[in-house]
Amino acid sequence: MKRVFTALVLIPIVLLIVFLGPKQHWLFSFAVAAVAALAGWEYLGLTQQRGAQPPRVVVLCALAALFLANFEWPDWTPAAFGILCLALLILCTFRRPVEQVMADASACIFCMFYVGFTLLTLISLHEQPNGPSLVVFLLCVVWAGDSTALYAGRAWGRHKLAPGISPGKSWEGAIGSVAGSLIAAGILLELASYFQSRDLAILSYPDEFWYWLLLAVLVNVAAQAGDLAESALKRSAGVKDSGSLLPGHGGMLDRIDALLLAAPVLWYAQVIYQRF
Repeated sequence: MKRVFTALVLIPIVLLIVFLGPKQHWLFSFAVAAVAALAGWEYLGLTQQRGAQPPRVVVLCALAALFLANFEWPDWTPAAFGILCLALLILCTFRRPVEQVMADASACIFCMFYVGFTLLTLISLHEQPNGPSLVVFLLCVVWAGDSTALYAGRAWGRHKLAPGISPGKSWEGAIGSVAGSLIAAGILLELASYFQSRDLAILSYPDEFWYWLLLAVLVNVAAQAGDLAESALKRSAGVKDSGSLLPGHGGMLDRIDALLLAAPVLWYAQVIYQRF
């Protein structure tokens, strides 16, 4: 019930921010940056379980600077990312005994990439002509796949997917997750068609039906891989959840782990499709 209640509270807020974004772009960017900061704080906490002592406040400032640079000078985002990572490396070089430099620097720089650079693609998606529709597609496909995997795995799960990483996940749940994502994508496409027939520009998916179904599968696979990747990080750190911020869901990193791979996959799939 905690999981359901948290979702019922958060989903309307997220959708409101998504659809307000085109008029108030700073709001969406700020919201994503705040999520990245919370997830980054939790990730750095995981690294402390393995002996690293990264400067958590400084890394959060670097994450904020990355999102600010992306907002003000989007063409310079890769350069800003590189400069900030080098600055963190230099800080870690002189901050602690030399035996700790590799662990601290690795934690800082990977945090910048894992929860910073990846979530910037969410902002890039949102900036497209049908940006809110793309973000809603991403969220619905990921959420539907996650929920379907949970119930399908409980009902029919027999064959373990990755027992060394996440013993509760099964191949049956993974297949159910793909099915759930396809159903969610189909519903969104039908809703978009319904709105367009009444001249309501709420959702827009202009390409072929098969393209969006293929994207749903790609995004789902990436989301499941992202979930497993975060599970491996937590298992390596010896913890069950990254935090306790969201009742029933664990920490912020637990909630967005699938998006950290799914958002870049959707963005680059869109880029490749538009180029070719």
